[in-house]
Amino acid sequence: MKVVYSDLNHPSRAIEDEILTAAGLSAPLYNCLTEDEVIAQLGEAEIVLNQYAPFTERVFAALPNLKQIIRYGVGYNNVDLAAATKAGVQVCNVPDYGMNEVADHALALTLTLLRKIVPMNNSCHAGRWDYVEAVPIRRLRELTVGVIGLGRIGQVYARKMNAIDIKVLGYDKFYKPNAADGTDYIETADTDRIFKEADVVAVFCPLTDETRNMINADVMATMKDTAVVVNTSRGGIVNEADLAEALKAGQIAGAGIDTTGNEPLEDGSPLRGIETCLITPHMAWYSEDSANELKRKVAEEAVRFAQNQPVNWPVNKL
Repeated sequence: MKVVYSDLNHPSRAIEDEILTAAGLSAPLYNCLTEDEVIAQLGEAEIVLNQYAPFTERVFAALPNLKQIIRYGVGYNNVDLAAATKAGVQVCNVPDYGMNEVADHALALTLTLLRKIVPMNNSCHAGRWDYVEAVPIRRLRELTVGVIGLGRIGQVYARKMNAIDIKVLGYDKFYKPNAADGTDYIETADTDRIFKEADVVAVFCPLTDETRNMINADVMATMKDTAVVVNTSRGGIVNEADLAEALKAGQIAGAGIDTTGNEPLEDGSPLRGIETCLITPHMAWYSEDSANELKRKVAEEAVRFAQNQPVNWPVNKL
């Protein structure tokens, strides 16, 4: 089958190419950034290894040979899933390659915010040596974290929070904590309760019509003024303009953001320059180990499909 990379900004494709070559496959690399480029360059493609290139209804109509798309990562917002299903194209992702890394990054942001590490570091470098600038800081075991989204990553984060004696509230539309999974330390709560009671609101859910702008001005108005928001899932779940206003007004105490609505973050973003807003460049997924695992699993999924074997991570049902 004709396999291609629609786009890929990784410095090396050695892992993927080794796996593909062993299966008798090869894949040229394209740099498609727009619908027109996808249509113009991928007309013969049957299997596409995809990072960011858009696959819309128009694209599917123009690529009748296309049979499978494998996304580098968990999300698939750049693929019109309904259009893919209608066109008979199998869409796959890799949902489990970086779950520990994302949970660890969310943990790092959480503790950095709660212990006020960044402003205290800046203060010390500026020649001041006064813990009073950090007041107030609370004992962790007296705090409550609200976890919204209890999939793979949310559960790992919740487990880590529980391990350091922080009370865990959890909400997920499709999952309830239970003893069989060892998650019964999570107290089920609706989002209203989480927003009102939690000292940390941590988001681990996909970006959908339902979750877009879920963390907005109205929500933050109900939160404690000492609370912090952590988002390592998808930009767009947190309304950035509202978040900036809430931080500037002291309505909430801080935020840790790894994903934003537009990436890279625009020069004019209202979040820029706010000391209580920690921003990292969509790196929560990354470690050398997770990066290699992702590359291997993308290539292996392509080989399975090419060899008419069941795929491991189908996103849509054909």
